[in-house]
Formats: sequence, structure tokens, C-alpha cells
Amino acid sequence: MKSISEPLYLTAGEAARELSVSPATLYAYVSRGLVRSEPLPDSRQKRYRAEDVRALKNRRAPFAASGRGPDGEMPVLDSAVSTITEAGPLYRGVHAVALARDATLEQVATLLWDANGADPFAPGNLPVMSDAMRAVAGATAAQPPLVRAIAVTALAGNADPKALNRSADGRAGVAGRVMRLVAASILGTEPAAQPLHRQVAEAWKPGDATARNLVRRALVLLADHELNASTYTLRCAASTGLNLYDQAIAGLVALKGPRHGGAGPLAARLVAELAAGDAARLIADKVATGERIPGFGHVIYRQGDPRAADLLAALVAAGAGQRLAVEVPAAITEATGLHPNIDFAVAVMVHALGLPAGHEIALFAIARTAGWMAHGIEQMHGGALIRPRARYTGPAPARTE
Repeated sequence: MKSISEPLYLTAGEAARELSVSPATLYAYVSRGLVRSEPLPDSRQKRYRAEDVRALKNRRAPFAASGRGPDGEMPVLDSAVSTITEAGPLYRGVHAVALARDATLEQVATLLWDANGADPFAPGNLPVMSDAMRAVAGATAAQPPLVRAIAVTALAGNADPKALNRSADGRAGVAGRVMRLVAASILGTEPAAQPLHRQVAEAWKPGDATARNLVRRALVLLADHELNASTYTLRCAASTGLNLYDQAIAGLVALKGPRHGGAGPLAARLVAELAAGDAARLIADKVATGERIPGFGHVIYRQGDPRAADLLAALVAAGAGQRLAVEVPAAITEATGLHPNIDFAVAVMVHALGLPAGHEIALFAIARTAGWMAHGIEQMHGGALIRPRARYTGPAPARTE
């Protein structure tokens, strides 16, 4: 029976102390529906249900033994790189949406890597391109972007004599070369020191200043998102002692999966259908048949993905039009209760720029390499091998007499 002295609500500070987490992690728990919050009367602050906090605390106790997180996700790792809040991801304590206003991907990467020494994006810090790498780049020129990047990057670690540098500046320098190599391989260009959003825009929409700014904003918003499938895959690879080039391959391969990077092309197909036909009828048909609407809903952002809202608003401000950026997603939300996520917003941007479907996953990979490198560097710094345990559900051993 609950004690009458036990409070019903806790302040943010009390709840965070109870769970031994930062306020940012508390807000992430709230966004995932693990802890209920309510606004305080006549105040902008919120209060948190004490019973939810204590239930979560009890469930968090056996993490180390079970390897499972509070919402069933696996595994849980301590990380200073990023976290997810109701206002979107935080990059080392800075809101990604705020950074998207004017930061470049290189600036965000430097923040995520906590690089306070030599500039990892100095003009001369370009990846080594061996004859073998150039030959592979030529042989895979007609392949999909991620395939090209994986093939070329597979040879880069052996070509770079500094690939295993263990100093903080050295690792950041390698990460900068990895980012430039992955971007060039995806774009089919030579590695260059020009800001990556300019390289992307020049390859896809040369001379278009609006495209440059939209691409820059999207790259920043996509730079990291805590421990998703590709990032955790990369951290496992990093924990075995692989260099950053090989770690990037692990992330790229995981991103190819249809349940991860495949979300972008599905959203692009929906946007093309909505743009070409009767959107109201198409939405009604999908809802009536129970068909999943790609690019809508998110396991964390139940009230809407702040990254999507920011990019869609930027598209409207750039003159991309209200229909796909505002009216159509509002109609889908009204019909389904689901809000647009970043995959839908990027698909709308690609469509608005007149680019073919498939550019979504390419843009994602270029951006996310920044976050992958941050997690790889952090994992190497910690030095621990990731070895979660499985919960055995197979048959019991046969009894012997």
C-alpha cells in the first residue's frame, strides 16, 4: 500500500536524481512514454508522476544482467554524444534544431567529436586515394551510392598510414577524412575540402543557393540520433578495435537494411504518389485498407518529429509550397493521428528540388557519418568490448540417467 507521505509528483530535478540520470535523459524517457509529465498550473515548468519514476527505477536495476533497456530496447550504453528529447536530438547538450538554423555539418561534427584541438576539416586533411581505391571507384560508378561508398572505404584504412592514430587530434583527423571520403564516394566526385553541403548541392543542383541552404539544414538535422540500428552496429564494430574507416562500413551496411535506411525511399514513393494524384483520395484509400503510411509516426516522437517540423517549415519559407509541406501532412495526421517524421520531410525536400528518388538515403548516409564517427571515437576511448548476453529460450538439455 502506498504511503500517504509519498508524493504523487516530482520536480524534474527530483525525478532525475531519483533515476540517477541527467535532465536530458529524463526528457527522453518522457518522450518515449515511460514517465508521464504534466504542466504545472500557471507555470511553464512540468511535474512528473512519482509512481512512473519509481517503476522505471526498479526496471532499470537489472540492466547490466539482462542487457535490456527500460522500454525493451537492447542494449543500454552510456554516451555523452547525444540524446533524444521532446524537442528533438541534443548534440552534446545543444539542440539539433537550433544548430540547423545556420551551422554546417562540419561544425556539428566537430561538436559531436568534442574536437577542441587541430581542425579535423582543415583544407589539407583529405583522404588518401590509392590506385586500388580509384580503380574500385571506377568499377562501381554505376552501382547505388551506398555500394560505392562501402567498396571504396573498404580499402581506405590500409591506404591511410594514420588510420590507427590513437591521439584525440589524430582520431578526429581520421574522422574528417572518413566523412570526406564517404561523401565523395556517394556523390561520385573527388574528395574535396569544400563544405559538404556545398559539395552535395553542387553535385545535385549546381548553382542553386536555395538547395544549398536546404541541404545544409537537412544534413545537420540528420547528423546523429543516439543509438539507432546503424549506430549500435558501428559501436559493436568499434569495440573490437577496428579503425574508423572500417567502422563506417559497418554503419553503411546496417543503413542499407530496408527497415532502417529503406524508410527514405518508401517515403519518397509516397510523396511522388501524393504529388501526382488526388491526395485526399489516396490518403482515404490507404487509411481504409489499413495500409501503413511511410514517413509518418515515430517510436519516440509521439507528438511529432521536431526535425521534420523544422525542415518542412524551411521548405515553405523557401517557396516550396504549402501543399506537400503543410496541407498533405496535416490531412494524414488528421486521418491517422500520426505526425510526419524526418523521412517524410527529406522526401518532400528531394521532390521539391526535382531530384530522383534515392537521394534520400544518400543524404542520410553523408550526414550520419558525422554521428557514426562520434560514437566510434567514444567507443574506442572507453575501450570496452560490447558483449551483451542473450536470454536463452531454447529447449532444456536432455536429462541423463
